[in-house]
Order: sequence, then structure tokens, then C-alpha cells
Amino acid sequence: MSHKPADGLDLALLRTFLAVHRSGSFTSAARVLGLSQPTVTSQVRLLEQRMERQLFERLPRGVRPTSVADELAAEVARPLDDLAAVLDRGRPTAPPEPVHLAGPAEVLCLRVLPALAPHVAEGLRLRITTGLTDDLLEGLRAGRFDLVISTLRPRGRTLTAVPLMDEEFVLVAAPAWASRLTEETLGDAPLVTYAEDLPIARRYWRHVFGVRLTTQAAVVMPDLRGVLSAVVAGAGVTVLPRYLCADELASGALVPLVAPEDPPINTAYLAQRAGATPSRHVTLVREVLLREGLNW
Repeated sequence: MSHKPADGLDLALLRTFLAVHRSGSFTSAARVLGLSQPTVTSQVRLLEQRMERQLFERLPRGVRPTSVADELAAEVARPLDDLAAVLDRGRPTAPPEPVHLAGPAEVLCLRVLPALAPHVAEGLRLRITTGLTDDLLEGLRAGRFDLVISTLRPRGRTLTAVPLMDEEFVLVAAPAWASRLTEETLGDAPLVTYAEDLPIARRYWRHVFGVRLTTQAAVVMPDLRGVLSAVVAGAGVTVLPRYLCADELASGALVPLVAPEDPPINTAYLAQRAGATPSRHVTLVREVLLREGLNW
């Protein structure tokens, strides 16, 4: 390493450092290690004093590793993991730490959990959180999650993201509505959406019709599966990702109202903290989702 060598670095300090580096926050590391948060903070400060280098930038929520911390983590991760494996021989096997994964409810329920289910029998543990993208990305920065499926590309240097899946949006209604609507009379039908500000519908109208949507929602349900259910039952029209309503379109329970040559498409991303050293199971989840994502 290029930083100044430090004498007397004990394993406890390095183990605490690595937990903070992997989890992205003192609080999460304390939970992993079974220590108090002040103890973790004190140990990291002591390590920084001994090395005469700053290891983490303190953020309002969580921490961001410096380049020195990334270099140190790359050096000590494997030896510490190997040592832990030796020390654990003969002891009752403790369950691995859960992978904390977050994203839109419908993607997690319909795509992610089925893809990961076979690995649960192999020891994978999962803790799933649903919510809106901005809130979940803030939680990722703070170290509350290991991975987040984001409907937006994260900004800033604290997070990294790779494309996971493309969603094609389709404007749909039940046959009873579809039979009496035209492009000119779409505004006469009640609009069903998952948020008051109509993010998907507004984008669809702008992209396909070239106009600004000013309609207010008749039904707001913060879960696209609920939106789908309401529209199938005849509540009105909506815009949905095609994967979510593919079965209903195939069966005729829903009808596409227009067939644009260039339908709007949104890319979802798999995000994680920049510089974090992921655990074996976080790496497994990431690899499975990226492999399966190509087929969504």
C-alpha cells in the first residue's frame, strides 16, 4: 500500500474496519459485529489515528470509504475471511448475514424472489424492503441496504449502478372500456395510477402523444399489482410495464389502447454502494439478478 505503514494494528480494529467498509455505516457494522455503535466508531477512529490516514468520510447517513480504505480493504478482506473460517471450524455454524435487498414491490414479487428462491435452500438469507426509488437509494447510501433495484440511474459518486432490465410501457384498459375509447376520447376514462403525480402516465403521454397530461387520477394505488387488478376489473385506463400485464394481454382481460411504433421504455438499474466489499451472498444475489435480468 502507498500509505504510511502503521505498527500495532490488531485484528479487532481491522475486523471492525472491514465490517464498516462492507456495510457502509457504523450502525450497520455494529449490528453485524454485535458491538455498540460508539464502540465501532471509537475503533475506526483509533485505526485512523494509528495509520495517520482518513479511512471514511462521514456523511449525514452512513460513511463513504476513502481511496486508502478501499486499498486497505482489498489487502485485508481475504486474510481476515480466511482466518475467520479457521477459527470457526468445529463451532456451530452461524447463519450468514442476510442480504438486504430493496426495490419496487411488483419487480421484487414477480421477478426477483422467484429468481432467488432456489438459492434459499443453499443458505441464502434475504430481507426485502419495498418502496419508492428516491427513498430506497437514500437507504442504500446510509447502509440500510446492500442492493437496490432502482427505476432511475443513481447520481453522485457514492453509488454505482448497472442496467438490469428494460420495461416497455403499454396503455391498457379492460375490453368494455377499450371498445368505446379512441385516442381523442382517452381523457373521458378514469385514470388509475400508483402515484398522485402520474409519473408513468405523464411520460407515456409525452412520448407517444406529444402532449402534457393534465388529468387527475381517479384511483391511486401505490403498488402496480393493485393498479393492474383495478383496471382488469373495469376501473378505467392505466399505463403498465408490459411484463406485469403480459398474461392479461394474452388472455384478453386487458386490451392495448394504442400500438406506437416507438413505445416508451424505462431502464431499471441494480445499485450498490461504491467501494463496498460485498459479502459472498451479496455477490451471489447480484450475479443471479444480472443473469436473469437479461430475460425479463
